[in-house]
Amino acid sequence: MTTPPSSISSPPSWAHCGHGAGPANNQIGCPGVHLPGHAACLTHVSENDRRAYLASLAPGADIDHRGTRFTEPLLHALLQALLDPVTGQPSIGIAAFDEATFTGTARFDKVTLGQAKFRLATFTGHAGFGGATLAGIAGFGEATFSSTAFFGGATFGGDAWFGGAAFGGHAWFGDATFTGNSGFGEAMFRGTAGFGRAMFTGAAGFTRTLFTGHAGFGEATFTGPAEFGEARFAGDAGFARTTFTGHAWFGGATVAGTATFAGAIFTTVQLFGPLVCGETVDVSGTLFEAPVTMEVAARRLSCARTRWQSTATLRLRYATVDLTDAVLSSPVAVTALPAPFSTAAGTASDEGMLRAHDPGVRVASLRGVDAAYLVLTGTDLSTCLFVGAFHLDQLRLEGRCAFACAPSGIHWRHKIWPYRWAHRRTLAEEHHWRALAADNPAPPHGWQIGPNHHDPGLAPGLDDVAATYRQLRKAFEDGKNEPGAADFYYGEMEMRRHDRAGIPAGERGLLWAYWLISGYGLRASRALACLGAAMAVTVLTLVLWGLPTNVPKSHSVGSLTGTTIALTTESPDPVLTSSMRQRLTAQRVESATRVVVNSVVFRSAGQNLTTTGTFIEMASRILEPVLLALAVLAVRSRVKR
Repeated sequence: MTTPPSSISSPPSWAHCGHGAGPANNQIGCPGVHLPGHAACLTHVSENDRRAYLASLAPGADIDHRGTRFTEPLLHALLQALLDPVTGQPSIGIAAFDEATFTGTARFDKVTLGQAKFRLATFTGHAGFGGATLAGIAGFGEATFSSTAFFGGATFGGDAWFGGAAFGGHAWFGDATFTGNSGFGEAMFRGTAGFGRAMFTGAAGFTRTLFTGHAGFGEATFTGPAEFGEARFAGDAGFARTTFTGHAWFGGATVAGTATFAGAIFTTVQLFGPLVCGETVDVSGTLFEAPVTMEVAARRLSCARTRWQSTATLRLRYATVDLTDAVLSSPVAVTALPAPFSTAAGTASDEGMLRAHDPGVRVASLRGVDAAYLVLTGTDLSTCLFVGAFHLDQLRLEGRCAFACAPSGIHWRHKIWPYRWAHRRTLAEEHHWRALAADNPAPPHGWQIGPNHHDPGLAPGLDDVAATYRQLRKAFEDGKNEPGAADFYYGEMEMRRHDRAGIPAGERGLLWAYWLISGYGLRASRALACLGAAMAVTVLTLVLWGLPTNVPKSHSVGSLTGTTIALTTESPDPVLTSSMRQRLTAQRVESATRVVVNSVVFRSAGQNLTTTGTFIEMASRILEPVLLALAVLAVRSRVKR
């Protein structure tokens, strides 16, 4: 039986075969350990000696074939010699295959090994350990699996070490049971790595492990510590419905694709991350039972239906967060972190895969969330969906939380009438409602369209949007942010003004007038413009009809009765007799202006007026102080904190 010459440059630590060695290229020959009683390995002994050795083996025997090169038939013959007649499967005590080479398919399926030593072993073909029982320590450190490695359903009764192993093809550990500690630190998985439904009862170490293909840990159970620190996932990482009852560490781990933890259970984890992900970190439906701090840098973070049974702090970068239907039993804070996370070594996390994106944090949805426990700090809420959340009036907004703004610039209604939107904070739902208008300009100059733009029936009603504005206004007021509260009051009134279904026509008419003359008491320029127009009209009407032609002079009429004189003083009513052209004089305009200015501050000018002028002054003293008060109120709402 011939084998290719060895490529090992240094001799092994055991007495080795040396078959094929030659001085020409300084080769050491076959590194296989000597078969007991022979000067050659199992591969290179004579056929008769090989048969005699195999015949001497019994189930459960210890074997030593370090450095030996096994072909598929030779391995099959060895395992057949160790066949247990009771179980019908091979049974080995201590199996020493360190630095052995297995060409072709290596089938250890359902084999029982008391102790497995495969350190630096090489499997050039399929390596099958499906359903195998490795009762003692299983050592596969720095082993090379060039093709598929199948450990599905295997049971590791002791510690299992795969540190530094290289898996060139798919590696399947699904349904495997690791009773002791398991170590895959610095291993390399070039194909799919499948650990679905695996059970880890001891410590599981995947520190600095490299997963080039998909890594699947779905429905696995980690009852001991699970270490994924500084692991590298070049594809997707799947931890859906995985259970972590012990400590779980993902500090410094990076995922180029999507990291899925949907439906996972974290019982005691206190720090999740820092984790850097190029796409989405999905913790939808995940249960966090203990207080936790999540440090995630990713393009998206899905927390739909996530349950936090204790306090939680989400320290994020780059992420768009979806909190739809999340369950908050204790305070939960979402914070935008301005600087990169720090690793355990004190260096900044590698965020190279995200550098092309905005490092800010955006909240996409709060629908179905009880916001009484929620704190948002420094987040972008310009596209956030609020309708459907509860207790928004108790939502806490810290730092600079940005909302969507009304479109800027001059627009044309029906291509005829120019108009412009007042600058203010708005909700995404108002954008979506207004975007349905036929003359809405295309973004970014117009209102942003919503996810249900093509099905208006799914969009929230104006009464829902108004209620949302009202609750958020209360949150701003409680936070002493009067300008923010003013913008949301404006939005609430806008929704009511346009709500034909829920607001009576008379009330909507009052709202239209309130909006027109003062922007709901929030637009000082509009109130001042209306005040100026009212004063100008009042001055003009007084000049034309309110001031008399001449100031009437009083006269007294008396009568003498004995030594008593009785006097009666009469003041004639002011009259206006001049023509229209004669009434328009600078003197009359000045007199009318004094009357109007005094009326604005609710004072009487003491000017003689005609009967019509008296009524004009009365109307001026009612309307114009109101307009002045609205202007003052609007200024105050913008400068008060």
